[in-house]
Amino acid sequence: MIIPVILAGGSGTRLWPLSRKLYPKQLLALVDSSTLVQNTLSRLHGLNDLADPLIICNEDHRFIIAEQMRAMGVTPDAIILEPVGRNTAPAVAVAALRALEKDPDGVLLILPADHLIAEPARFHAAVNEASAHAAKGHLVTFGIVPTAPETGYGYILQGSPLEEGTARAIERFVEKPDLPTAESYVATGEYFWNSGMFLFRADTVLAELERFAPAIVQACRESLAKAGQDLDFLRLDRAAFEACPEDSVDYAVMEQTDKGAMVPLSCGWNDLGSWEALWQAGSKDESGNVIRGDVVTCDVHDSYLHAETRLLAAVGLRNHIVVETADAVLISPRDRVQEVKKIVDKLKAENRIEAVAHKKVFRPWGHYESIGDGARYQVKRITVSPGHVLSLQKHFHRAEHWVVVQGTAVVTRNDEEILLRENESVYLPLGAVHRLANPGKIPLELIEVQVGSYLGEDDIVRFEDVYGR
Repeated sequence: MIIPVILAGGSGTRLWPLSRKLYPKQLLALVDSSTLVQNTLSRLHGLNDLADPLIICNEDHRFIIAEQMRAMGVTPDAIILEPVGRNTAPAVAVAALRALEKDPDGVLLILPADHLIAEPARFHAAVNEASAHAAKGHLVTFGIVPTAPETGYGYILQGSPLEEGTARAIERFVEKPDLPTAESYVATGEYFWNSGMFLFRADTVLAELERFAPAIVQACRESLAKAGQDLDFLRLDRAAFEACPEDSVDYAVMEQTDKGAMVPLSCGWNDLGSWEALWQAGSKDESGNVIRGDVVTCDVHDSYLHAETRLLAAVGLRNHIVVETADAVLISPRDRVQEVKKIVDKLKAENRIEAVAHKKVFRPWGHYESIGDGARYQVKRITVSPGHVLSLQKHFHRAEHWVVVQGTAVVTRNDEEILLRENESVYLPLGAVHRLANPGKIPLELIEVQVGSYLGEDDIVRFEDVYGR
């Protein structure tokens, strides 16, 4: 069986302000109506002998991942939660150990959750060829046939042909080059982009990890042995995983093993790592613009314009990126979008919330959005999904007023249980033990007005929580 392993733990800082720490790019719908992680799973349709996927993600994103899987009707074998990021080698080690618990002959298909593949049929053909080589003990990576001298990707120099098919031995991996070097690579026809996608038997890659990076395997084995089941999630042991060395599977194994192989792949691949990549991959109008949202242009060419919450109007732009969200606007020449990470670093240094979260903050029960604030008050719009319930809690520094605008709410207030319908409200005094639930079949929407001396999200004491927080 081929076990898809979806690596969904990245941060995607170069796609700020859409991608942020608590809602990174793999969870966003950037190219169509599905998110990148959903597209990663959807493109597997048509492959034979597939097992349920393993999804490895940051624990901060667990409920969003679970909801996106539920929305597309996918039941993962496990959603494995990393307490800290340790790069791809530990993730592959955990996946291999988990797979071998169920299938000693399991084959891992390692897929980052943030790639675009425009021609899935070609991808399927490459996977099928790679499977044949993996069965013979090869560790297979997919080398993307370059379409330009890209400086943002690492490269693979192909070696001699294998015994059948298009696969090649790997002569060597090379780091991201400067432009003249990239041009020389592409001109030879011997170099391929390093896609970061792999296919190999779980026992083979684990043996090579034991050979070249035994400390990683030891830490991952311990973190998995001590893992706890948390609702639909498998939570790796924090102490053991934090002790794991940080390394990529490329450095830890692929650059050292004598079992490496590469299957060339030309499938409209893009790793969507920057706004320039999204412009390259997007559907363009007659002026070469990629436009998403409510955008009006005049004499604008070869630009990417994205509006989230309001009208975006642009005049006289050439080769620019403009991205608008509820709390931030990014403007950059297309040839400088790699520097967006510097903006994020500055925001982090200043402890700006815009580096971490959007105005709309997602929770396992739904989401909330701040719509106004001032001295000693804050107003939020809260949406609770059908059948969900917030924790039983109290606050030391604020009182709250709730007004229902859609749906039905069941409110616990100390020893009372109150049923509220549209246009009805309740007051929760400071210190009251309270809970909110949506017993209905449609989303519950309410306006919350907080009043008090301190309105931070950490002013909360939870007594019961079905989500284990």
